[in-house]
Amino acid sequence: MQETTRYSLTIGGKSVPTQDHFEVRNPSTGAVVGLAPKATPADLDAAVDAAQTAFASWSKTSHDERKALCHAVAQKLSDHAEEIARLITLEQGKPLNGLGSRFEMGGAGAWAHYTADLDIPVKVIQDNNEGRIELHRRPIGVVGSITPWNWPVLIAIWHIIPAIRAGNTVVNKPSPYTPLSTLRMIELMNEVLPAGVVNGIAGEDSIGAAMSAHDGIGKIVFTGSASTGRKVMSSAANTLKRLTLELGGNDAGVVLPDVDPRGIAPGLFWGGFINNGQTCAALKRLYVHDDVYDEVCAALVDFAKTIPMGDGLKDDSQLGPVQNRMQYDKVARLVEAAKQAGGKVLMGGEPQKGSLFYPVTLIGGLDNGNPLVDEEQFGPALPIIRYSDIDEVIVRANDNPNGLGGSVWSKNIDRAREIGAQLQCGTVWINKHGAIQPNAPFGGVKGSGIGVEFGEEGLFENTNVQVMYS
Repeated sequence: MQETTRYSLTIGGKSVPTQDHFEVRNPSTGAVVGLAPKATPADLDAAVDAAQTAFASWSKTSHDERKALCHAVAQKLSDHAEEIARLITLEQGKPLNGLGSRFEMGGAGAWAHYTADLDIPVKVIQDNNEGRIELHRRPIGVVGSITPWNWPVLIAIWHIIPAIRAGNTVVNKPSPYTPLSTLRMIELMNEVLPAGVVNGIAGEDSIGAAMSAHDGIGKIVFTGSASTGRKVMSSAANTLKRLTLELGGNDAGVVLPDVDPRGIAPGLFWGGFINNGQTCAALKRLYVHDDVYDEVCAALVDFAKTIPMGDGLKDDSQLGPVQNRMQYDKVARLVEAAKQAGGKVLMGGEPQKGSLFYPVTLIGGLDNGNPLVDEEQFGPALPIIRYSDIDEVIVRANDNPNGLGGSVWSKNIDRAREIGAQLQCGTVWINKHGAIQPNAPFGGVKGSGIGVEFGEEGLFENTNVQVMYS
């Protein structure tokens, strides 16, 4: 019988074993994938010390040198893409194929390469006989990165590469549900980066809380739930840390009456069900005009029936399980509440006992005020809500504490853009949902976060402004 792999922390460029470990299980089968290291507060202190030591020299390297090393990291990811993709599938559950683990690794490489090439220019504010004033962007110091379980490697890249490109060093802590792929990625990064520039620890949620409060960390980047984001913000207050928080979303899509229902069905489906709905900026509430409501519902059901769900290692699987029992139970609770309130189950809605595979579920006959509409389900269930008045539905779409993304679906692009401008969210898509790019900033408003990631704007969030008079 093959021995289960024990993973280690990476601190100061070295593999650091821990006394205690915890099991990481495959949500498709329940089998143990590996044993993750359980870091202690002393391990966190050691990682922060290593990052602080590395910062002294890393922050002084040239932009060209940092660009070259970030590209080397991206190449290292590409060289090991299949290995890490398989590890993602084993611990997260998403399929290797389709919009799954190989897709995630492709995105990680693309983001790393793009971000590596971004520049941090000096801005000249004034240069005349009264003197010269320059705006410089300096690295902050040690960046603490706390990453979630839904896109474990891709989101870690979103945190780490902009931080080190700007001259910071990093301590990353992945979710205890999916730590192995991130720990392995950081091991590989350390084959090309100077020791201590990127450090990887793992452990219980208490380690993340300690990071937020740690006086040796100058900034926290956190992706996760709004409730945890508020705790991060609170514990970071005593040290006045910089923060970038990408929190939950309850994205609304608004379908206008001029659409081709079958033409938009694939885009609507994957907007809502990419990664089995376990994506912050997935479509989570769909408002459809009365004129096309029945046709859109029918088209979505027909398309959804063609999408196979199963173990992520099977070649034909396009959707996998819900990653963990707590999230599965939340989805089941919200669907049951919708059914009890008179929601019409168009497809799915029946949990599979003893399994984390929750069937794709489409439910009509609901409205704002139902928990499945008001709360972020973060799983494979989509409420489809009927409306007749566009001004009134904009109010309903905005009637939510979240504001991450939103979409408008119409053949009339100008009209769609006009409506999209009224949605209270950080990103609006027209005739698509959830598409993101490394050159376009991404972030939320209201309860969906603080700050942005990606592009120049996201890179600059990893810097402090220094104005120099001469």
